[in-house]
Amino acid sequence: MTTMNEGLFIFLAEDDVDDQELLTEAFLNIDDSISFRTATNGMKAINYLEALQPKEQPCLIVLDYNLPELSGAEILQRIKSMDRYDNVSKVVWSTSSSPLYQKICLDLGAKAYFVKPNDVAGIRNLAQLMLQMCTVK
Repeated sequence: MTTMNEGLFIFLAEDDVDDQELLTEAFLNIDDSISFRTATNGMKAINYLEALQPKEQPCLIVLDYNLPELSGAEILQRIKSMDRYDNVSKVVWSTSSSPLYQKICLDLGAKAYFVKPNDVAGIRNLAQLMLQMCTVK
């Protein structure tokens, strides 16, 4: 389990292990005190977020759009009813650039919808953008 004592805490729901590693490495290159918790499918993500204590909330929730069991949009829909996540930034990243997916996610409370970059430099830039959205209590 991730400790939340020092630095920022980011929750990442991503089923692709390579994408998980690339994004977490990019974040850690910016700030090595960031801690992470990851889930590999939508149900695990919801179960984890429901079980978190208010003092353990992440500063940022990053959701892959195409997750097994529940999509990023379905997770956004579910956490929309959890008041404690109202002030936590939520972003979606996906291989899809579908305007419909983007609209759905933004309408459900995502602060941004990003298309996954194809290279490490793009992932680093994206991590920097996401980190700027971190809401620290």
